[in-house]
Amino acid sequence: MRTFASICGHSIFCSKTGEEIGIVNDLLLNDRGVVIGLVIDKKGWFNRHLFVPIDAVTGFGHDSLMVHDHENTTVYYKKKNEHPLKQGKEKLSGRPLLTSEGEKLGLVEDVYFMEELGTIVGYEVTEGLIADIKEGRKVVKTDRPLTIGKDILVVQL
Repeated sequence: MRTFASICGHSIFCSKTGEEIGIVNDLLLNDRGVVIGLVIDKKGWFNRHLFVPIDAVTGFGHDSLMVHDHENTTVYYKKKNEHPLKQGKEKLSGRPLLTSEGEKLGLVEDVYFMEELGTIVGYEVTEGLIADIKEGRKVVKTDRPLTIGKDILVVQL
């Protein structure tokens, strides 16, 4: 289990060729809140983002990530049923997280996920800078799917 913040900015390499594919930029979730892949910043003049499915990643190290081959790496185009965690207008980070009973838990800052399965097991939430300094950020653990709404995120505890 790890947070997205622990892999954001890490290089991702192809173990077959030893070539650096790019730098991890964002995490993509589907409508049910399941991790489907990573958005990678590709090096070069024509810097196009790449998409790597989560099941194509063969290793999550402390310093970098590994994929076996370039076959599963495609040019990233935003799709309707995909939700980025940190980038873009529709990012999940910064949105209010509420329980299904209507209790506000805070604003989503990060996610905890199982690398092998791509399932979210918890959400790191903030109630603001002062609360973070005084009490620290909260971690909301759940094994149920997230409901991604236009304005809020709903979790069942």
